[in-house]
Amino acid sequence: MKGRDMDSAVVEHRTSTSSRTGSEARRRPRRTEAEAAVRTLIEWAGDDPDREGLKGTPERVVRAYEEFFAGYGEDPVALLASTFEKTAAYDQMIVLRDIRLESHCEHHIVPILGKAHVGYLPAERVVGISKLVRLIEVFAKRMQIQEALTSQIADTIQDVLKPRGVGVVIDAAHQCMTTRGIRKPGVSLVTSRMLGCFRDDPTTRREFLSMIGARGSTPHRS
Repeated sequence: MKGRDMDSAVVEHRTSTSSRTGSEARRRPRRTEAEAAVRTLIEWAGDDPDREGLKGTPERVVRAYEEFFAGYGEDPVALLASTFEKTAAYDQMIVLRDIRLESHCEHHIVPILGKAHVGYLPAERVVGISKLVRLIEVFAKRMQIQEALTSQIADTIQDVLKPRGVGVVIDAAHQCMTTRGIRKPGVSLVTSRMLGCFRDDPTTRREFLSMIGARGSTPHRS
């Protein structure tokens, strides 16, 4: 897919996700309804939800979903609201690498496991590094496609901090492909989103990729 087409697809995904999340027209099911749905799936799979080992499973699954998808209840922009003026006129690249990433594929609701790398070149403000990790967590703890996840992280940093440039690279394995379907373990998807000088200046981009230890292959950009 060409770069412009991918950008359009990711923007459309973000817009539709945002409208669904912000809409009050759709009633959120009660916890008892969610647990009943899990019971139905257990029965559909061919087992008895009332047998000893499965009696508490619907409740446990719903609690797990609260953890897996906690990102829907958090505002990613608010996370970056508290910033600091640059100390000692720091104007070099800030990079966090090897951030463990756990998300879920929106097509099969199975895990996406990997690492995220984030870098930006500050203009006027910097943010606490833990806030960048939390930002990744907020977007990851939603039903996702990796291309959109990569863009959401980069675009939010760019929109809120307004740095000279942002780079985000995610390298992750999708269990929808490794444990089902074509069943190809050991395969990972690498996506990137480069904005500002990270996109326009090859030297800046190479420095970032070198700092995160990126492989020689070109990441799939979004």
